[in-house]
Amino acid sequence: MIIIMDITTKQTLRDHRCVDCFRRGYERLLSKHQITDEAIEQAVRDQLEAYIEANSLSSPEMQQQLSWHFSRLTGIADPFVEEKRISNSQADNLYHEWKPKVKRADNPELLTLRLAIAGNIMDYGAHQHFDLEQTITKVLDAEFAIDHSAKLLREIKKAEKVLYLCDNAGEIYFDKLFIETLQHPDLTAVVRGFPSLNDVTIQDAFQAGLHEVCKVIDNGSDAPSTILNDCSHEFLEAFQQADLIISKGQGNLEGLLPVADERMYFLLMAKCDVIADLLEVNRGDIIVFNP
Repeated sequence: MIIIMDITTKQTLRDHRCVDCFRRGYERLLSKHQITDEAIEQAVRDQLEAYIEANSLSSPEMQQQLSWHFSRLTGIADPFVEEKRISNSQADNLYHEWKPKVKRADNPELLTLRLAIAGNIMDYGAHQHFDLEQTITKVLDAEFAIDHSAKLLREIKKAEKVLYLCDNAGEIYFDKLFIETLQHPDLTAVVRGFPSLNDVTIQDAFQAGLHEVCKVIDNGSDAPSTILNDCSHEFLEAFQQADLIISKGQGNLEGLLPVADERMYFLLMAKCDVIADLLEVNRGDIIVFNP
């Protein structure tokens, strides 16, 4: 068991290629929200460049700080609220389409695991556009670039307490389908404490009915990741007590991979070259990874 107090944010990841991604992302936000006040535009850009120049924050920490400053400067508390609404609506329809198919499947646990990973494409922090149904078709037939799925499904059955770290809105519906298929008696799903990019919050989780199939808590943080020393006591207690931890998405991987905890299984699609290179896979590959 790891000791929370020994973990620092300095262990989280950053790559110089993330800088251009941040710049593009904030230019899109300024355009999307029609920020025409030149002073506000310049303040957002200046803050971004200041963080880049400082070079002391990991990528998820940098995104957290930039999001906070963007909201403070523009007065927009949740810049991705519309994207989350669209994602939840689209995924809700697909959830009801796939649920009867899962019941008829030869291996429903593996099918819903794949669907949960396919749902990871719903990431407006990484992509401005994506085709969810095309991604599902691809993921159902694709080979895992790193495949610890059989081990994961075995370990879930043996674990007394499972912690499931959610990632994006919309994606949460596929997480729900996976979780309810597992039927684990003591599984807790975790969402963000406050709006962060298009990541899932407690409101999204309840809208999806996730609370109907497992316990749901938030991590007390507005980082687009799981940065342990930025999380609430409730979350840290659940983290410590878990026998197995399922971590969805790139953001959670960035925060938790350096912890090197054998209880963790990372479920994701490699959506950028930084993560693909880190894991020694190709961009677009699907991954179930127990480090």
